[in-house]
Amino acid sequence: MENITVIIMLLFGVAFLSLVSKKYNFPIPIVLVLCGVVISIIPGLPVIALSPEVVFIIFLPPLLYHAAWYTSWSDFKQTIRPITLAAVGLVLFTTVAVAIAAHLLIDDISWPLAFLLGAIVSPPDAVSATSITKGLGLHPRLIAILEGESLVNDASGLVAYKYALTAITAGNFVLWQAGLNFVVMSVAGIAIGLTVGYIMSYIHKRFVCDEVIEATLTLLTPFASYLIAEHFECSGVLAVVATGLFLSARSGTIFTHESRMMTGTIWSVLTNILNGLIFILIGLQLRQIIDGIGDYSGWSLFVWGASISIVVILVRFLWVVPATLLPRMLSKRISLKEEFDYRNMIIFGWSGMRGVVSMAAALALPLMMNKTTEFPLRNLIIYLVFCVILSTLVVQGLTLPWLIKKLKVQPYSILAEEYEIRNTIVSQTITHIEDNFSLLNDDLLHNIKSKYEVKFNRLQKTELPANFFGKGNVLGGEIFNDFTKLQIDLLNVERAKLELMHKTGSVHEEIFRKIEKELDLEETRLWMEMYEE
Repeated sequence: MENITVIIMLLFGVAFLSLVSKKYNFPIPIVLVLCGVVISIIPGLPVIALSPEVVFIIFLPPLLYHAAWYTSWSDFKQTIRPITLAAVGLVLFTTVAVAIAAHLLIDDISWPLAFLLGAIVSPPDAVSATSITKGLGLHPRLIAILEGESLVNDASGLVAYKYALTAITAGNFVLWQAGLNFVVMSVAGIAIGLTVGYIMSYIHKRFVCDEVIEATLTLLTPFASYLIAEHFECSGVLAVVATGLFLSARSGTIFTHESRMMTGTIWSVLTNILNGLIFILIGLQLRQIIDGIGDYSGWSLFVWGASISIVVILVRFLWVVPATLLPRMLSKRISLKEEFDYRNMIIFGWSGMRGVVSMAAALALPLMMNKTTEFPLRNLIIYLVFCVILSTLVVQGLTLPWLIKKLKVQPYSILAEEYEIRNTIVSQTITHIEDNFSLLNDDLLHNIKSKYEVKFNRLQKTELPANFFGKGNVLGGEIFNDFTKLQIDLLNVERAKLELMHKTGSVHEEIFRKIEKELDLEETRLWMEMYEE
């Protein structure tokens, strides 16, 4: 009970610091990792550790599902080549490079342990990437690649992690078998994830009629997808990602506006708590971890942590430059289709922040090899992982805005795109009114059409009419209800047009989510304003 109290109080403190960081526009992931450091030096706090077997189950499914939910499938498809190169090629390259560096630097680290360390620190973190780059005016394509890479590379990194762990615990590893199993596990994991997504979409669409139940099912879905895939020894990570992408692309048709609003809020709270909780746990264990590596000198630990961090940062540039330039040199179509700016390449190379997934993978290392043998160098590996996370988040995260300013990158604004999309939706809704509602009562037709004309006029930056209901007449309850119901019907017309544009990839994901939320809020307001006799 005492430990639970400590965790709750620390979560409250982390939440308060996150509130302050948001107020002063300071990246929350950096606040969390610094909180972990501060917690580790507070005297008198207990050492609290979750069982390694349950760390992955608690943290990975919801965090990956949430990241997948807010990833645009259209953007993902359009940037699949750079995402694949970064999420698979770069992850494996980083794993090998870190393994070589660790094995050469630290005499005690065997090759399997070195590859395990490399696999843990190889994938950049989706939450860190989106939190730190938000509001910096980066080009949407660059943001799409960063988000897609951070989503998929967790799968490739954790598969490499699993094989390295198997090589340590079982003592055998065959490269060609590992490669074949990687393909089989990945394909099967995606298939299971899509199957779970299809089943859940059918359930949501056909049977669920309560937003609380719908939100509950949404929270349980990633765990179901992960556990089913892991049961069949497939990639649970890819299964969760596939389920999230599948359901997200159909969220406008399978969920009600109430459930979308509720689940969006719940997921934001849950991921915030999980991100804070994992760094609280590492903070509570960090003192014990430091004590466990007390046989090494402080200077050696500093050099090892700094060296591994530098390798992680430099390797990204060694991969990104040829991976960006070679396809353009080999394919004229790519060079003509994709605009090139060396500054975006530099920004991408400097955006490889590590975070919560690497920390969860480190904490999930088993305590024992068997009943009598401890897992070798567990504390040292966790320490090195924390050094990489701290270095990349603080050094790269804090200097990224400065780097963008120094490169004189013109901030990309999507306001013009948003303006055009809003114009299209409102104009086509007005056309729908004129084509389908001509036989309505004149007052009703005038009022409902005026509403959208006002929206259109506002988009044209004209002043609102003093009274768009016309001549100051007071509407009766029946007419008011009809007017409100018509507005709700037309909101569904707007939503359908927005969904169509989203499916065809003609609307940016950020704009889509923003307008969708506005429509949901408007519908909620209209239902609450409905006149009740």
